[in-house]
Amino acid sequence: MSAFETPWATVNLGIELHHGESFAARSAEDGVPDEVLEVRSAAGVTGASVDEAARSAEGFVALSAESVLTGELAIGALVQPGLRRNPRRAHLLVSTVLGKHLPTDPRIVIGAGNRLADLVREVLGDREAVVLGFAETATGLGHCVAARIDAGCYLHSTRRHESRATTLTGFEEGHSHATSHLLQPAPAAIFANDLPLVLVDDEISTGDTAIDAVRALHAFAPRSHYVLASLVDMRTPADRTKFEAAAAELGARIDTVCLASGRTELPAGLIDTVTALPDPQLNPVATEPGSYGRIELSWPADVPEGGRHGILRADNAAFDVAVKSVADEVNTRLDAEFAGRPVIVIGHEELMYLPLRLAADLADAGTPTRFQTTTRSPAYVLDEPGYPLRRGFRFTAPELDPTAQRYLYNAQWPDADPVLLVVIDPPADTPELVAPGGLVDVLTASGADVLIAVLPGADPRALQAGRTVERVAGTASLSVSYSDSATSANAPSRKESTDSADGVGGSEHGGGASSVAAPQEPGAGPLPEALHGPAFGSYAPEDVSWLLKDLSDADLEADVTERERRIQAGVAHYAESLPVEFQPDAEYRELFDRVLADSAERLALAVATVAELVVAERGENVVLVSLARAGTPVGVLMRRWLVSGIGREPLTVPHYAVSIVRDRGIDAVALDYLARHHDPSSIVFVDGWTGKGAITHELTAALDDYHAAGGARFNDELVVLADPANCVRTYGTRDDFLIASACLNSTVSGLVSRTVLNDTLIGPGEFHGAKFYRDLIDADVSNQLIDTVTAAFGAISEQVPAAVAAIRNSDRTPDWSGWASVEKVRAEYGISTVNYVKPGVGETTRVLLRRVPWRVLVREADAPEHAHIRLLAAARNVPVEVVPDLAYSCMGLIKELPR
Repeated sequence: MSAFETPWATVNLGIELHHGESFAARSAEDGVPDEVLEVRSAAGVTGASVDEAARSAEGFVALSAESVLTGELAIGALVQPGLRRNPRRAHLLVSTVLGKHLPTDPRIVIGAGNRLADLVREVLGDREAVVLGFAETATGLGHCVAARIDAGCYLHSTRRHESRATTLTGFEEGHSHATSHLLQPAPAAIFANDLPLVLVDDEISTGDTAIDAVRALHAFAPRSHYVLASLVDMRTPADRTKFEAAAAELGARIDTVCLASGRTELPAGLIDTVTALPDPQLNPVATEPGSYGRIELSWPADVPEGGRHGILRADNAAFDVAVKSVADEVNTRLDAEFAGRPVIVIGHEELMYLPLRLAADLADAGTPTRFQTTTRSPAYVLDEPGYPLRRGFRFTAPELDPTAQRYLYNAQWPDADPVLLVVIDPPADTPELVAPGGLVDVLTASGADVLIAVLPGADPRALQAGRTVERVAGTASLSVSYSDSATSANAPSRKESTDSADGVGGSEHGGGASSVAAPQEPGAGPLPEALHGPAFGSYAPEDVSWLLKDLSDADLEADVTERERRIQAGVAHYAESLPVEFQPDAEYRELFDRVLADSAERLALAVATVAELVVAERGENVVLVSLARAGTPVGVLMRRWLVSGIGREPLTVPHYAVSIVRDRGIDAVALDYLARHHDPSSIVFVDGWTGKGAITHELTAALDDYHAAGGARFNDELVVLADPANCVRTYGTRDDFLIASACLNSTVSGLVSRTVLNDTLIGPGEFHGAKFYRDLIDADVSNQLIDTVTAAFGAISEQVPAAVAAIRNSDRTPDWSGWASVEKVRAEYGISTVNYVKPGVGETTRVLLRRVPWRVLVREADAPEHAHIRLLAAARNVPVEVVPDLAYSCMGLIKELPR
């Protein structure tokens, strides 16, 4: 009997949820210091409506709108067990009151948030607080809590990379599909203060994510008091002991509150069992497709549409008015086209609270309404009674990365034909939204009538410019207002803003803790924008963002011999000019095609191996930063592997290319850009191969200098495709073999020159530069290489786990043996500096392509992978010498010119 033929009682593989004990408040009188931990008792939904929710097998909560949130709640009424294919965590707790996976009465969602907020207020007393919601699932729940307690500021973490915003700090989430949380308050001082911090999540499973977040935030802006609020708390006694120890280590008071506590019992081997289940049946198709419509919603330019960049108490009244106006617009459209039909309001990922409030207003106006959102997280769909995820949709992400997948579950109404009202903001309003495989396409194909509501959002730059922050003397209180130039200058006072649309009230809160100065606003100055193809370079825009200045119109090329002479004489630096790029003849181009065809699978295996090593050791949320330009084709290919979904769930992986210059360091402005847009700990520097290891040293020294000057701390580990020099720990191979991207110059590297650092062209605050050789477009094979290797991924996919395991189980300690062999050759051939000895196939090729070569050393006279080197040497009349005991397969020696 297959899994799809069994009742859910069998398919659930033994996952059991058990209601926990009621945890009474503990204090110093109970023998536990109050600065360590305090756990409050649980409370939640009661009555027949809860039973109805727990019994529901139709894929959404059927709680009545009249439900009240009082008394003790069984864990099974708040969550149902589901499955997901995740190597870290195979089960999923599907909330019945959150409105994420299950269409839920919006008033129930708000009611659950309000009850959780009441528990938070019991802990805080009358003190002021800042509230932080965890992306993506708890952004709406956190906003409900903040509104209910009348918080001075609400901020939610984000996984969207907003180029207009400054990333203040971040933290990681180990088990999540998308692990990195970025914080982008505008300005920083609305969040970076010493007020009590309330962290809101939908569940606490082990407590690891919560304590890791507290550690990261405490290191950035220490506070004396934290409150962790969740709908359910599933920690085991061991988890709680570990949590208490971590809290004591921090020396801060940490309270936890929840609606219900319990425990999850998982059978052994669950991850392997779920992995072995048949592929889920997604994207149902009806005999007749549904309709598609669109509505442009009005929204005030100076009112935040959510908490991504912070929403303040002064914003609340204007937010409530704007929501009511939006609801009127939507109601008018629904009455005109879909009168009498129920509506499921669907938020998009982190955009939860505003669609939730819109859904509540529609429900209050008499329209049968449910609420839920899309998600980045893949879950296992099974159309079995009792299983919560009965139907699923997978669609192409409408945002910048069109190879990433997004998901929506259930989106149905028993015995009814609902309209699906999808609320999005401008970054999701792209051609991918309506393209084949996009959200509109998969929903209408199921027979649903879809109405897309596009909501303009506030510009974080305008928020930052318009807000002012004042510390109230002698208190830990936050006073935030808008400058006279902002339209929100007439925003109501705190007292006036407490009467919100859903009945949330509050009073002024203050405490006795002394204040500390907020950290200086990071990245205050403007930064240049990244460049993308086809305007700059021939790679697709999603493959790489070039952090470079376009110098395409500058006259930088010099005669190769004269340029070499000036470099060796010390009167010019190699990065100040460019060599005239050598363009090979037809015979060499044919050789390149053969080399690429013969080595594609070997390249693909090395790419996949190093990419999986990175994810295994640095986590799923990584940002690839290739060292232009040799590293850039490798970065493109690593990104292609990670987003492909071959052998793993597809990941969203940004990729940038930056300049690093020997003796001058890495581009500090590019590092500023990366630190502003991403968590610095997620940055992974990528290069093509190692020669002597000089760039490895250069990267470490440059990043140390950047940090010493006050910049962020980046991980200096260099990741390479090939490490013949034995100078890095993370690599795809240590073989000295021909990487096809080394065979040519710009025509295999996106038509981008090597990078330029020239004081006459690069001013303060500008990226290092490079040229885009548009005139070589007819000779460009950059995407031929990328597409050929990408096409080989499927053929090598089964070899990847063993290759990764072999490297991880080996001694990867760098021994720098490559550098020693270069020193030996330098001495034997009487060369003045190791800079003129270029070891390995890739470096030898580059000597022949763009330097003045003296001779080539090879270990074997007729090695097949040196065929291109022999051709290039013959074309330039360079002698080839056989050295049988050579440490590398070949070396290129640069000619020393008279000064």
